[in-house]
Amino acid sequence: MDAQGAQDTAARLRAIGDELADRFYERADVVRTLVVTLLAGRHSLVLGPPGTAKSEMARELTGRIDGASYWEILLSKFTAPTRMFGPVDVAALARGEYRQVYDGRATTAHVAFIDEIFKCSTAALNETLGYLNERIYHPESGGAPIRCPLIGAITASNELPGGEDSAAIYDRLLVRIEVGYLQDPANFAALVRSAVGRPAEPRRTTVELAALQHAVTEAVPAVEVPDAIVDAVCTLRAALRRRELVASDRRWRQAVGLLQASAYLDGRAEVTESDLSVLTHVLWDSPAQRPTVEREVLHLVNPDAKEALDLADVIDELEAQLDAMAGQSREALSEWVIKKAHNQLAMAGKRLEKLRAEATSAGRSTTALDRVTGRQRAVRARVLTEALGMDASMIQTQL
Repeated sequence: MDAQGAQDTAARLRAIGDELADRFYERADVVRTLVVTLLAGRHSLVLGPPGTAKSEMARELTGRIDGASYWEILLSKFTAPTRMFGPVDVAALARGEYRQVYDGRATTAHVAFIDEIFKCSTAALNETLGYLNERIYHPESGGAPIRCPLIGAITASNELPGGEDSAAIYDRLLVRIEVGYLQDPANFAALVRSAVGRPAEPRRTTVELAALQHAVTEAVPAVEVPDAIVDAVCTLRAALRRRELVASDRRWRQAVGLLQASAYLDGRAEVTESDLSVLTHVLWDSPAQRPTVEREVLHLVNPDAKEALDLADVIDELEAQLDAMAGQSREALSEWVIKKAHNQLAMAGKRLEKLRAEATSAGRSTTALDRVTGRQRAVRARVLTEALGMDASMIQTQL
């Protein structure tokens, strides 16, 4: 595939990401990160409560890859390895032959979605680890290992791993993405309306399997990683160690592929500091560590990050105050809005807008700023609906 073909593949993947971000509210960063992870040929974990569109996003994304074999499963502690990798051929068994049927199972999938990944049974653990690590399956008959065409697995869970067996799988999932319920009341109102209205036919960009495979094996590894980025990664590692956050050498090495995939997706031939933002989904083990990792990463990405994160702290504090005032009179809530919340949220919004303009003109990433802006809008919408009683369906035009 020539350079033009590689650029076309990247453009198609960006279009797919944009279309899914339009469909799944407040999931733009999640979708982009899933695409980047697939491009790097790695596995991801989407961590969040039930009903947050984890499986639907995975199906919709993988459904855009023409020619790809897709496999999904909901695991339990009783899931047998043969259900995942190939059931016994009953007809052959009747003839005295032990044979497994692999079609439609993990062994033939290019992309896999594994729900409740940490409920993997003890019996299936070793085969699952081999599948994720080396893309191989050892048949129960003892034959030669089967090479699986897996590009990457998207996994999901409602909870973190609780034992050594599931922790071994957790360590193999390079990217960890947290999702929650919708925060912005306007987005929630739009979600409710979508359940009763007839949606317009969505755009549906696709990408050929062969083009994606070429990107994973050839185009992404060819992206240059300048010395300045290597220095930045070393600086980040030292900063996290000072915070007693230590990732394995293997995780750091694999993360370089994510940086290359991020640059490729944006149509660039080399990694820049803006690509480092994907590491916010790589270098934490528990959700409590993620904000610390995010701060250290974003301080490297651009000089706007520190002020944006300081504004995020102000916004979070206002939301905490709103939660604490639950049950108070409308008059008390209105007084709090007028004297404090409205002005602080408005000032934060204007400052974020200015920071974004400065970042855009300087060619810096606006991902972090956009995320904080989304929080500002969500909290402001909550204030308007819960404290002042405004109609959530009318809020979007006023943000």
